[in-house]
This record gives sequence, structure tokens and C-alpha cells, in this order.
Amino acid sequence: MLPRAPFPGEVKRAAASGRSRSRARGAGGGTVLLPSMLMFGVILASSGLLLMIEKGILAEVKPLPLHPPAGELSRRGGGGGGGGEEVPGDLDSEVLRDIRNRTIRAVCGQRAMPRSVWELPAGQRRTVLRHLLVSDKYRFLYCYVPKVACSNWKRILKVLGGALESVDVKLKMDHKSDLVFLGDMKPEEISYRLKNYYKFIFVRNPMERLLSAYRNKFGEIKEYQQKYGVEIVRRYRKNGGNSAGDDVTFSEFLRYLLDEEVERMNEHWMPIYNLCQPCAVRYDFIGSYERLDADARRVLERIRSPSGIRFPERQAWYNPVTPETLQYYLCNTQRWLIQELLPKYILDFSLFAYPLPNVTAEFCRQ
Repeated sequence: MLPRAPFPGEVKRAAASGRSRSRARGAGGGTVLLPSMLMFGVILASSGLLLMIEKGILAEVKPLPLHPPAGELSRRGGGGGGGGEEVPGDLDSEVLRDIRNRTIRAVCGQRAMPRSVWELPAGQRRTVLRHLLVSDKYRFLYCYVPKVACSNWKRILKVLGGALESVDVKLKMDHKSDLVFLGDMKPEEISYRLKNYYKFIFVRNPMERLLSAYRNKFGEIKEYQQKYGVEIVRRYRKNGGNSAGDDVTFSEFLRYLLDEEVERMNEHWMPIYNLCQPCAVRYDFIGSYERLDADARRVLERIRSPSGIRFPERQAWYNPVTPETLQYYLCNTQRWLIQELLPKYILDFSLFAYPLPNVTAEFCRQ
């Protein structure tokens, strides 16, 4: 059986320190972020680059500047960053986007990184083109990432394309029909859309995304239990040959990911970098799962969708992964396993400015 969910009192303090914000009052009386918080955010992003260098994933990455040039936070971001006009006073979001912009520029500017999808190896190119959905009517490309609200975005695409009447229609999502994939087009058609269409993706904390995939696929989906679960238990557990694949532990799942080649992974746990190739595709907007509603509204406004179309609300039955739940699972996983797995997802942590998981003994004791 799956590990039990934590009781409310067990880990409710685990992420409290991570949620605090250091703020000060500006001259105009508004709330502003302390400069130290901006530096802290950039350092978080840079720490991933340092780990990549240590692991040999990247070489000669230039250090990121600790302070943005004057006016850069308010300037519309270029390709790969997801800049643009923001709700006044939402400085946290501006800082986050600036960190992502600068980190992506630093990493993707390296000589060995791809500049277009045509520079990618054939297998990697097939993967990203298979995950780019097309709306010719509204002239946008959306790279879908499983476990980052992609079912609801596909529902919106079907409504925009006329295949669905409303985002609230109750039916099982068909992830193939009534959707247009960039990979099904001719090279010249692909190049035109990549150059001229608005491009966006939504990202999520890598470990949170893995936990969401684990709980969903091995706790609820029999197909995944039989296809992956049985093999995982057989491979990593003594006398596991009689398992139906529905009792995979989170540690066993992470061990499986550690041994799996990234390019052969199932899309539900393949790194976002490999799915969407943010160096080869210059995305105009990178939305956050953590700011899903606000960022989705922003995209819908940008593509000029009909006013009656809104991002679907979460279903009442949906059980989200909370910071407390994530910390519970991580703190009950062998530390070496998490440390060994991080290099496979380090580009997701670094490019999208997510902090590395805290699994120190002191933090987990809380």
C-alpha cells in the first residue's frame, strides 16, 4: 500500500520557514522586496548551475550578476523568459521572472546549448515537437507538461478549436483527439510557427511534480501499476514478484528514476527541460503552477481568447500536493537517493528558479 498521508500536526511546521517573506516599506509606502531577497533568489538559481558544473553537466558557465540593471524588472521579457506587463505591486512575480530570464540566458547562452529545434538530436526533437500543441486560429504554441495542469490547458485548446462547447463539460480527457501537434507538420510549417507564434509553458517544482505523478499513477491508475509498478517492485524489493504494482513506495519510485535514462522516461516524470527544450524554443511566457490562476488569465488575455473562456477550477475531489506533504515524503526518503537524483532534474531547478529540496536532519526533525 502507499505510504499514509501525514497527520496534520506531523509536518505542518516543516515548510513554515520557506513561506516567510522578508519585506520592507519603500519611500512611497508600498511593500517592496528587500534587496537581500533578490540576491537570495539569484543565488538559489546559481546554486543549481554550480552543481551542474560539479557533476559535469555544464562547463564554463559564467556567474550570474547579483543585481539586475536598472529598469530591467519592469521591462517586457524577451524570448525564453516570460516577461510582460504585470499586476501593479506584484513584485514577487517580477523578481521570479527576472531570475528565470537571467538564468535561462546564462545557461542557454553557452556554446554547447542548442539554439533551435533543428540543432537537437532527432530523438530530442521528436519529443519537444510532440509536446508542442498548436492553435492556428489564435496563433500560439503551448508546450504541455504532464502534472502541470496540462489536462485543463488541453481542454481550453479544444474549446478554442470548437471541439468542446465549454471547459466545464464532464468527460474523460482524450489527450490525442481534436488537438494539433507541431510534430505532425512539415519542417517549413514548424519553422514558421516557432518564429511567429506566441509560445508558452507552465512549470512546477520538480520534486512536487514527481510526487504528484507517483501518487496519481501508482495510487490510482491500474495501467501504470501493471506497466511500471510491477517491474519497479520486482527490481528493487526482495520477494516482490507477487506484487500487483499498487504498493510501490516513493523510495522505490525514485530509485527507478535514478536508474532510468532521461530520454527514455515516461512523459509524466521526464524533466521539463527535456520535454520542452527552453534553449531550443524561445518561450514568450513561463507560467508557474504555484500561480496557476493568475498566470493562466494572463495567457488567455495575451492570446485574446473569447471573454467567456476561463481556466477551469480545480475539481472538488482533487487532492493537491502541499508543501507539508512533500516535505513529509522527502524527509522519509533516504537522503543519498535524493542527492543522487538531483542532477537529472537540476536544469529544471536552475532554469525555473526552484530551490533545491531541504532534507537536512535539522529541518526534518521539525
